Amino acid sequence: MALLDQIQEPNDIKKLPQNELDDLAEEIRRFLVRNVSMTGGHLASNLGVVELTMALHLALDLPKDKIVWDVGHQSYTHKILTGRKYGFMKLRQYGGISGFPKRSESDCDVYDSGHSSTSVSAALGMARARDLLGGKETIVAVIGDGALTGGVAYEALNDASQMKSNLIIILNDNNMSISPNVGGLSSYLSEIRTSDGYIQLRDKIHNSLSDAVPGVVKGISRAKQSLKSLMVPGMFFEEMGITYLGPVDGHNIKSIVKSIEVAKRVNKAVLIHVCTKKGKGYLPAERKPSQFHGTPPFIVKTGKPANSQKAASYTDVFSTEVLKIAENDPAMVAITAAMEDGVGLHSFHIRYPNRFFDVGIAEQHAVSFAAGLAAGGLKPIFAVYSTFLQRAYDEIVEDVCLQQLPVVFAVDRAGLVGADGETHQGIFDLSYFSAMPGMTVMAPKNGLEMREMLKFALELGKPAAVRYPRGAAYTGLVEHRAPIELGKAEMLYDEGGVLLLAVGSMVKTALQVKETLNAQGIECSIANARFVKPMDTELLREAAGEYHLIVTMEENVHSGGFGEHVAAWYAEEEMQVPLLQIAIPDTFVTHGSPQELCRLTGIDADSVVAKILQRIEK
Repeated sequence: MALLDQIQEPNDIKKLPQNELDDLAEEIRRFLVRNVSMTGGHLASNLGVVELTMALHLALDLPKDKIVWDVGHQSYTHKILTGRKYGFMKLRQYGGISGFPKRSESDCDVYDSGHSSTSVSAALGMARARDLLGGKETIVAVIGDGALTGGVAYEALNDASQMKSNLIIILNDNNMSISPNVGGLSSYLSEIRTSDGYIQLRDKIHNSLSDAVPGVVKGISRAKQSLKSLMVPGMFFEEMGITYLGPVDGHNIKSIVKSIEVAKRVNKAVLIHVCTKKGKGYLPAERKPSQFHGTPPFIVKTGKPANSQKAASYTDVFSTEVLKIAENDPAMVAITAAMEDGVGLHSFHIRYPNRFFDVGIAEQHAVSFAAGLAAGGLKPIFAVYSTFLQRAYDEIVEDVCLQQLPVVFAVDRAGLVGADGETHQGIFDLSYFSAMPGMTVMAPKNGLEMREMLKFALELGKPAAVRYPRGAAYTGLVEHRAPIELGKAEMLYDEGGVLLLAVGSMVKTALQVKETLNAQGIECSIANARFVKPMDTELLREAAGEYHLIVTMEENVHSGGFGEHVAAWYAEEEMQVPLLQIAIPDTFVTHGSPQELCRLTGIDADSVVAKILQRIEK
């Protein structure tokens, strides 16, 4: 009988003999590789924390005790050990289990996550709630060294140093986030990993102090003082007031369990430094962990994508165009927040290393840094996923827009991105950008127009955002190539009847809607909005008396979106216009394929046609 078959509910792992735990770890890895190869998902990060997760489940009593996973993309083993193994057949698919912790899935998932650097803050809040309510449960935050580059993590560590009761922070140090980690902390942790003399001494101290807590604390203190002049690993944390334990071999279950048991008896914040290998146990993922961070379905034997026929994506178009722009404009520089490969800047980094900046998982810093570059006379492009950019709302407003600095935001993965679910859908950017004075917001109808928009944005001389979706770049409508003018839409088809005023990715959908309506004898026109801000008010004014119905179409939430701004403009002008707004409802959107989610939210072609016919028939 397979060991995994004996894991049906929380704490079943504790029933296994200790000598079978390593075999269970290998079974879990084989299970993860096999299943993720079929569904896609986060593989390398999960392979790296198998033993760490097992140790947590052995040392804690779930669901009474609580684990807060930072980002949460490394929680697959946790899901397996809490009875959700069979859910992996529909991992990240509509109606299936999420690729991230979800409180609605299990009472062992205590905090929904998906973005970086928040685990210590959340765990600290839970610990203080526990203390106020008289609880006794153990609270653990698991944070990677990549997530620790985010500023909010330091705010939380600073606060946690005041704790007078137990809080355990596990630093999962694998020298990787999505792209290789950068910055001072990464270098510091690298020194710790290679400090063999200290590790040997620390092991001796831990082995000799296995009983009384005061002895452990005194031992740590003595080690700290005696090795202070030698750049003691953990000094950074201990000087903050956080007890440091480690480094610990992250693939040695017994050592991790022992460290957790010691940490549970300390009445303050304790950080356990655990060193792991991202992608462990599957050679392709060990060799290329970034490639297997978030992977599509792949062939297990080779590690290559199952579908090798891949059309150029919008990210690919961006990658190619920034190289062309940079060749002719030495003032152009590019910024990423630990997403070099994801946003398509790897080739730029290779070609122009001195003009490429990876600031780590720190979007707020990235925006203010970009503002500084612009103030210094450069032309910065910050390439970033829509969902992550919203973390830097204040910096965009205060540091970029207020000063009207020429920062270009290349907003990737805008709209319904699919399998990563609520935390990753890029459906709010049109709303938050539109609220910012002085911001220009554009969305291309196809890959060719995206190239033109990037060049236009860089020459604009003020804040600008170009937002584009995930997936293959649309290659249709290339015959429509009117020059880009600030705040001007592009009329594609003008037949009277119904006017579809579509933003970016929705232009392709508008074509499908037009074909269906024409087949039913209904005249239909299409305008490519191009600019969400400033809007083409001249077109809006002319359209008011010319079309039976104006339909705005956007892959963004309705609240604060393009359609709402069009309606507000007509209201301000006191113009009575038949208007239908097609947008995503005011809700968080679950995981599933983009096609399923478009149907779910009512922005697919069939749904739009049905809404138009219903309006016309009234």
